[in-house]
Amino acid sequence: MSDSLHEACGVFGVFNNSDAARLTYLGLYALQHRGQESSGIVTSNTKCLQMFKAMGLVNQVFTAENLQAIAGMHAIGHNRYSTTGSSTVTNAQPILINCRFGQIAGAHNGNLTNAAALRTWMEQDGSIFTTSTDTEVIMHLIARSKRENAEAMILDALSGVKGAYSIVFLTPDALYGARDPYGFRPLLLGQLGSNFVLSSETCAFDLVGAKLVREIRPGEMVRIDKNGVDSFAIPNYESSVHCSQCVFEFIYFSRPDSYVFGENVDKVRRKLGRILAREHPAAGADFVMGVPDSSTTAALGYSQESELRYDIGLIRNHYVGRTFINPRQSGRDFGVRVKFNPVKGVLRGKKVVVVDDSIVRGTTMKKIIQLIKSAEPKEIHLRISSPPIMWPCYYGIDMPTKEELIASAQEIDAVRKYMEVDTLGYLSIDGLLSAMPGEKSNFCVACFRGDYPVPVKGNNNPPSC
Repeated sequence: MSDSLHEACGVFGVFNNSDAARLTYLGLYALQHRGQESSGIVTSNTKCLQMFKAMGLVNQVFTAENLQAIAGMHAIGHNRYSTTGSSTVTNAQPILINCRFGQIAGAHNGNLTNAAALRTWMEQDGSIFTTSTDTEVIMHLIARSKRENAEAMILDALSGVKGAYSIVFLTPDALYGARDPYGFRPLLLGQLGSNFVLSSETCAFDLVGAKLVREIRPGEMVRIDKNGVDSFAIPNYESSVHCSQCVFEFIYFSRPDSYVFGENVDKVRRKLGRILAREHPAAGADFVMGVPDSSTTAALGYSQESELRYDIGLIRNHYVGRTFINPRQSGRDFGVRVKFNPVKGVLRGKKVVVVDDSIVRGTTMKKIIQLIKSAEPKEIHLRISSPPIMWPCYYGIDMPTKEELIASAQEIDAVRKYMEVDTLGYLSIDGLLSAMPGEKSNFCVACFRGDYPVPVKGNNNPPSC
C-alpha cells in the first residue's frame, strides 16, 4: 500500500449509441485518476452482453481492435484501484453473470460494510465465489433473488447490502445506475443527444460531449431503456439514514474540472485554500507552492487569500507509471524522487509555504520535504488543506489502519518535527465543512472524527470493491 489515498474505482455507462464501446473508453480515460490498476468494458448488442477487461491503464488495456470486437449499442465500464493483495485480473470489473433472468453485468465504486458477513452466509449456503470483490457479493444477491424482473432483482439485492456504492448495471436492453442511501460516492446522469450516460464525475461527460442532467439521488436507482429514464427508491432502509457524502471527493479524489455533490470541485478546493490561509497564515513568507497536481488549486486559494505570490517549486514527471511504486519503503522513496524534482532557482534562500491536500502515513510527505530542502530554502511552512486523518475509511478509500496514520499516533508538533518543517498547520474540521456546498451535515468526516455513519464493528481493514 502506498502512502497516499486512493479511490477504489470509477464507473461509466452509455445507452443507445452505436459508438457505445468507444464512448465508454473515452469516459474511462477521463476517470483514469479514480483507478489505475485495471479497466474493463461490457457492451450489449441488444441481444447479449460481451466483455473485455485486463490489468493496466485504459489506453494499455483497450485497442481499436478489441473495442471493435465488443461493439454494441449500450455499455458500462470500470476503472479499478485495488487494495494490497488483490491486484489480479480476476478482480477486474465489470463482473458479468448469467442467472435466471439472463445476463447482467455490474461495476461498483465503494465498499460494503456487510460484504464479509453476506459472503460467509452465501458460501455456507453453497455459493461459489471467484473474486474477492464486494461487487461479486451484489451480483450473487441479484442471482439469488426470486423477484420477477431485472429491476426488481437489483433492488432486492441492494436492499440487503450496507455501506457505500455507486454502481452501474447492464442487461441486454437496459442500463441501470444506483447510489446508496447515504450518498457516499458520486454518480451523475448526463445526456448525449437523445441518449443518456452515467458517470462518477462530469469530467467524463465533457470528454464525450454530454451535458449534465442531474445527480443520482442518495437511495435512488434509475433504469435507462428505450422508453427513457425511470426512477426507483431502494427499499428497506431505516428512516434514520442521513446523507453522508465523502468530503475527500472535494479534497483530493475528483478532478478539479468536475462537478460533484452539487458544486464544482475547483471552486471548493480554492475555498479550502483560502480558509487554510486564514486559519494558518505564514507571516513573512516569500511565496506559496503546491505539491502537484492535486494540491495546486488549494495552493492557489491560499495564495489569493494571503496575497503571497504563487510559484512552481516542484516539477512533476507526468510519465511515471505505477511500475515505480514498490511495496517496500525503499521503493516508495525512490518513487518520490522519480515523480518530483525541486526547482532550485525558485526555492533557494526563500521562505516557502508548501500546500498539500493530506498526510496519511507521513513517509511520502517527509521525502517531498527532503527534496525541497535539497534546494536550500530558508524556511518551509507546511499547510494541509484537510484536517488530520485519524481514523481509517470503510466506504471506498484505500487507507491504512488507525495505528499507521501518523496524525492518530502523534501530536501535531511531533508530526512537524518528523517532517522537519518550521511550522505545520492543518485545516480545521469546521473550516473544511464551511467550504462544503449545501447542508454541512450532509458530508462524512469519519476519517477525521471517527463517527461512522454506517456501523463498521468487526471490520479491521477496508474490503476491496
